[in-house]
Amino acid sequence: MADYCISVSDLRMNYGNFVAVDGVSFNVDYGRVFGFLGPNGAGKTTTIKVLTTLLHPTSGSVSIFGKDVVKHAKEVKKRIGVVLQEPSFEGNVTVEKALDLYGMMWGVPGEKRRDRARELVDRFDLQEFKGKKNDELSIGQRRRVQVAREFMHDTDLLFLDEPTVGLDPAARRMLLDYVKKHVHGGLTVFFTTHIMEEVEYLCDEIAIINKGRMMAIDTPAGLKQRYGGIKALEIKLKGTAQSVMDIVRPVAGGSAIEIPAEDTVRISSQNAQELLVKLIEALARNSVQIESVSVNPPTFEEVFLTVVSGKD
Repeated sequence: MADYCISVSDLRMNYGNFVAVDGVSFNVDYGRVFGFLGPNGAGKTTTIKVLTTLLHPTSGSVSIFGKDVVKHAKEVKKRIGVVLQEPSFEGNVTVEKALDLYGMMWGVPGEKRRDRARELVDRFDLQEFKGKKNDELSIGQRRRVQVAREFMHDTDLLFLDEPTVGLDPAARRMLLDYVKKHVHGGLTVFFTTHIMEEVEYLCDEIAIINKGRMMAIDTPAGLKQRYGGIKALEIKLKGTAQSVMDIVRPVAGGSAIEIPAEDTVRISSQNAQELLVKLIEALARNSVQIESVSVNPPTFEEVFLTVVSGKD
């Protein structure tokens, strides 16, 4: 077995004069969830299409299971599952039949195929419409079928490109938990999403790409430590927040100030603890009563925005 499940070195992908992916390099360990994040147009989907053998790279090297994805495309395809952003379903076929046909396509034996289809219908909550044709389903229902199909056959590596689009919170959590279960069994997952809560819940390691270039790569905790210097300081008052702004602004300096509720002031600062002491002193001097204070760590969304903005 190769050292890494996925190994990418100086990957470049050009469309004419447009550079979609510009010298990206990373490695993905076996049995892990690797989050690949970036804003729209960052180069995520192009990278996935190269990794899944749908596109040949302009230059650089990409190997999966130690096999070059260009030279050994057929071998690689046999061991991966792919859910791309684009909808993919058989419109005139029922959900149950679609699962069966997909398993048949991958050579899954009949009894095993039927057992697996029944399990997936239950696990992805498809019972209610398993007899409906795919083109009669909602966007979220189709997405659930699209993801469920990839578990009809045994894969070593699963690519999930925004798999939860159109799903309600309960369906999202169900899907992520199902993926987690299979990762514990040895599956490797390459995962993209715009929902930052999913990143923290699922991913072991995260790469952030922007304008075709790698911006950062680390664990979720590591990225927070490196880029999460700004913390949110909240002060809840016994009066209105607007009435104390003349006191708060001079102390806060250039820090961003919000009023999330009528009685609350929120300030984002890299020196939250020091600023808190100064604000309490200033408010006390002016006889302003404070109900509570808190200093909250940055959200992963704030970390992501810091990374893609290029501000360290």
